[in-house]
Amino acid sequence: MKLSRQFTVFGSAVFCVVIFSLYLMLDRGHFDHPKSPRREGTFPKGQLSILQEKIDHLERLLAENNEIISNIRDSVINLSESVKDGQKNSEAINFSQGSLSELFPSASALLAVDSEDCLSASKSGSHSSGVQMLDVYNILAFDNPDGGVWKQGFDITYNEDEWDSEPLQVFVVPHSHNDPGWLKTFDDYFRDQTQHILNNMVIKLQEDKRRKFIWSEISYFSKWWDGIDSQKRDAVKRLIKDGQFEIVTGGWVMADEASSHYFAVIDQLIEGHQWLEKNLGVKPESGWAVDPFGHSPTMAYLLKRAGFSNMLIQRVHYSIKKHFATQKTLEFFWRQNWDLGSSTDILCHMMPFYSYDIPHTCGPDPKICCQFDFKRLPGGRVSCPWRVPPEAIHAGNVQHRAWIILDQYRKKSKLFRTKVLLAPLGDDFRYTESSEWDQQYQNYQKLFDYMNSRPEWHVKAQFGTLSDYFEALRKESNLGEKSTNSLFPVLSGDFFTYADRDHHYWSGYFTSRPFYKHLDRVLESYIRAAEILYSLALVQSSKSEKMSVFPSVDNYKLLTEARRNLGLFQHHDAITGTAKDWVVVDYGTRLFHSIMNLKKVIIDSAHLLILKDKSAYTYDAATPFLKM
Repeated sequence: MKLSRQFTVFGSAVFCVVIFSLYLMLDRGHFDHPKSPRREGTFPKGQLSILQEKIDHLERLLAENNEIISNIRDSVINLSESVKDGQKNSEAINFSQGSLSELFPSASALLAVDSEDCLSASKSGSHSSGVQMLDVYNILAFDNPDGGVWKQGFDITYNEDEWDSEPLQVFVVPHSHNDPGWLKTFDDYFRDQTQHILNNMVIKLQEDKRRKFIWSEISYFSKWWDGIDSQKRDAVKRLIKDGQFEIVTGGWVMADEASSHYFAVIDQLIEGHQWLEKNLGVKPESGWAVDPFGHSPTMAYLLKRAGFSNMLIQRVHYSIKKHFATQKTLEFFWRQNWDLGSSTDILCHMMPFYSYDIPHTCGPDPKICCQFDFKRLPGGRVSCPWRVPPEAIHAGNVQHRAWIILDQYRKKSKLFRTKVLLAPLGDDFRYTESSEWDQQYQNYQKLFDYMNSRPEWHVKAQFGTLSDYFEALRKESNLGEKSTNSLFPVLSGDFFTYADRDHHYWSGYFTSRPFYKHLDRVLESYIRAAEILYSLALVQSSKSEKMSVFPSVDNYKLLTEARRNLGLFQHHDAITGTAKDWVVVDYGTRLFHSIMNLKKVIIDSAHLLILKDKSAYTYDAATPFLKM
C-alpha cells in the first residue's frame, strides 16, 4: 500500500513537470512571434499604415465627441444658473417670439408640490382602508350562479314606502363612447360618426335647456373643434357655461390602465387638459372610465393629483360587483395602499351591471331596460335581443311605462347607500343621427314630466351631467369637496384581472402585439429626450437675434404631434392590441413617423447646443447637422 502511494506521488510529479515544460515552450513561442520575419511578413506595411490611419481617425472622433459633451454640459450649467435666478431673470426664456406664444400653454409652468407626496417612506404603520382588495379576493368563490333577470347578481326587492320621507333623485346621463380606433381607424370613425355626433350635439342641446350631455375623448373633440366656425364654438362655450355639456376626464383618450406606462398616461392627460384650458377655459372635475379592461389605483391617484374629486369605473370582475352590491360598497373612497392618511382619497362610483350600454344601466333587468332605448324603436336598424321592442311614449301609455322604468330605478338604488341614482344613457358611437337625439330626449322627457307630476311616487327624475350626479350625492351625504365621512367605505387595491362572464379573463392584452408595445416605450424615450434638448436649445436661441433662425415653432409642432400620437396609442383598444389589424397598423405608422420627426428635433437642438460660438449658428432644413 505504501509503495503504491509513493508510485502515485512520483507519477503525479512527473506529469506536472511535463505540463509545465510544455507551457514554457508555448509561452516562449508566443512572445517570439512578433520578432519572427515570417510573422511580420503577413502584415505588409501598406495594411499597417491603413490600420494606423483608422486608429487616428477614431481618436479624432473621440476627441470631438468629448468636446460636444463638454459643450452640452456647459449649456446645462448655464441653464441651471438661469433657473436658479428664477424671477430675477424672467427674460431667460422669451415665450413671446413670433407665433410660438400661440402654441405654448398659458398656464404657469411652476407648479407646487403636494405636501403629502413622497412622505410614505418616512412613516410606519399599516394601511387604514376599510376594504382591502387582497382580502376581498381571498373570500370570493369566483363562481357564477344564475341570479335570475340579473344573471350575474341576485333578485332585488324593496318596499314602496321606502322613499316616503326622502324622494329618489334620478340623474339620466346621456353619453356617447367614441373609441379613437377599434373596428375602424381614428380618422374613419371621425369621418363616419364622431363629427356628426358633435354637430348634432350643438343643435339638439340648444333646443331644450333641460337636456344634458357628456364627452370624454379630447383627441376627437379637438379635431372637430379645428373644423368648426366661431359661431359653433361660441355655442359650445355657452352650453358648457350653462351646465348642459360637460367634459369628463378630459384626457386625449380613455386610457388603458394595465399595459400603459404612467409617463404616457400623465402625458395624454396633460395634453387634453392643456387643450381644454387654452380653447375652452375649463378644467374637468370628474373621471369617466367605462371601457378600460380593469382599473388601477394608479389612475385614481393621478386623477386625484390632477385636481379631481370624483371618478366612475365600469369594467370590474362580475364577482366583485356582486359582492360589492350585497355590501352596498359600490361607492367608496379609493385610497392608495401606501397612504396612511386620506390625502389620496377620491370618491369612486362603480357601475353595478354587465355593461355601460342602455340595457344594463337603468336597472337589473336588461330585457326591460332595453325597452327604454328608444333608438331600438320598431323600424330602426337595431332592435332588442330579448324581442320586446320599445314603445314611443304618449298620453295613453306614459303612466304604465313610467312605472315600469321607475321600478328598475328603485331596484338599482337598493344597491347604493343614498337616494341619489345615476343612470347612464348611451353606448358606442351613439347619437350619430339627428333622429336618435329626438327619440331619446323627447321620450325620456315625457317620462320625467309624468314621474315628477306624481308626488305620491316620491321621485325626481331629470337629465344630468356626471358632475350633477356627484354634486347631489355629496349634498345628500353632507360630504364636502375635500372631506370624507363614514357613509362611504375606504378601499385600497386594484381591480385586475377583469372578467365579464364565466372564466373569460381579459389578461391576454397584457402581452399581445409586443412589437407595438415596445414601439410605444421607444417613442416615450424619444419624446423625453427631444423635450429636454429642445428646452435647452430654446433658452439659447432666445439670447441672440442671430439664433432666431432656430426652428422653434416647427419643432414645437412636431413635439406636440408626437405627444398626441403617443397619447392616442394609450387608448384602451390601441396599446392593448384589441383593435383590428389595419387599425393597429395605422397606430404603428403614427408612432414610427413621430419617432422620425423627433430625431429631427433632437438633431436641430443638439446642433445649436454643441456650438461654442452660438453666433455662428445657421439652419438648413435640407442638410441635417447630424445623422441618427
